[in-house]
Amino acid sequence: MTATLTGTQHRTAHALLTAHGFEAVDEHNLVLARIDHEEPYWAQQSAQKLADEEGVAVEITPRLRGAIDEEWTWANYPMSWCTRREIREVSDQANQLYEDIRRGRLVIHAHAEDGGTTVTVGTYRGGTSVYLHGENHLRQIAGTFDSPAQAIAAFERLHGTTMRSGPAPATETEQQTAEARTSLATPAADSASTPQAGPDEPRKELVPAYAADPGNHEALLDTFLDELGEWQKYRTWVENTTIATHESLTLRIEFVHEAYVDDVAWTIAAYESPTGPRVWHLTATSATPVGIMEVLLDSLATQDAWAQEADALNEQTVAQAMRPLADEGWSQKVDSRQIQWSEPTGKPAGAVFNAYATTQAENLLPAWTIWGGNHKDHPTWAIRCSPHTPAQLLADLTYDLIHGEVLQQVSPPALVRSPHPAEQATAPAPTAPPHPLTRRNR
Repeated sequence: MTATLTGTQHRTAHALLTAHGFEAVDEHNLVLARIDHEEPYWAQQSAQKLADEEGVAVEITPRLRGAIDEEWTWANYPMSWCTRREIREVSDQANQLYEDIRRGRLVIHAHAEDGGTTVTVGTYRGGTSVYLHGENHLRQIAGTFDSPAQAIAAFERLHGTTMRSGPAPATETEQQTAEARTSLATPAADSASTPQAGPDEPRKELVPAYAADPGNHEALLDTFLDELGEWQKYRTWVENTTIATHESLTLRIEFVHEAYVDDVAWTIAAYESPTGPRVWHLTATSATPVGIMEVLLDSLATQDAWAQEADALNEQTVAQAMRPLADEGWSQKVDSRQIQWSEPTGKPAGAVFNAYATTQAENLLPAWTIWGGNHKDHPTWAIRCSPHTPAQLLADLTYDLIHGEVLQQVSPPALVRSPHPAEQATAPAPTAPPHPLTRRNR
């Protein structure tokens, strides 16, 4: 379902449509894609509110009008006693759960099979843990818990034999919905009434999370700390560094505000007790996309594994950490020291487990590296983790490596004027070699 905004007073309509589930393709075009296939109904509701409450002129195409007026229901719907309105309410709740998971507001810890359907357990960022039953338009909250530990323990008691870590693989309907959101072409419009982006104007497009720009890390840190009152931050005597400490005094974040592109900007460490030894730590370079870092912080905020003893590092925990990659068929290469996971078509992203690092008593070498851009040996960005980094945190990161997407502004490539042949012939040769570049002092 697409919406095209015309005329000069379109910003209000743009803001209202995004509030009703539409996602921007560019400044004048939006897309609505839902898990319950109820786009015509909700598009009509949005159009009605635009017209009645804001006085915005709305035109519905004949094809959409026909879809709105069409009466239909789900075949073999399990809740046969529900009216059409009640069915729509149930599916709208399921769509909201789908959006919460997709946008990272609800972090899924584990999934399992239950009588031919999928059940999952997850936690809202800084909020309640939930037990979810069903898939697609039938997904519902079947139980709530006060903490992730309670939720996961109850889930394991119910589904221990089929329980798997991380989110369940995307259903066919979820895949179709994602494709509809990302692959729909911008609808054609009358060039006289719709402003067209010029060749030199920036545009927005969806890119994989691993290929996104770094974004504003400082704003992410501020938002994280503002939303979670159990964290306290303070500046150190080093003016460009902020330290944030959890109220338990067993988890600490160090953020360097002016880190160079290849340097570490984030360092996160967990300890057995306020005065005990370090259990695990990780670092992230300043070029790490902010969406990847948001997933990391969300996982950090919704699980309590860091406050417990270190996980045993064995085949089971390695498999748990990398299960999202294995479920999506990423290739695995094993040598004497490392296990590498890479995307089958060669996309520039992957993960590495360095078994040799686990044999070092000092625990200084990273055991895990999650990277994106360029090549694993010289990645654009990297998150490097010590051996006992919680497997669930790593699974959250690898899941986003596969499924994460970011809508970002993309500038068109600069036009380079080819020199005239006469200019080429008369261009003077350099009289001396250029001075070599030197690395700036830090």
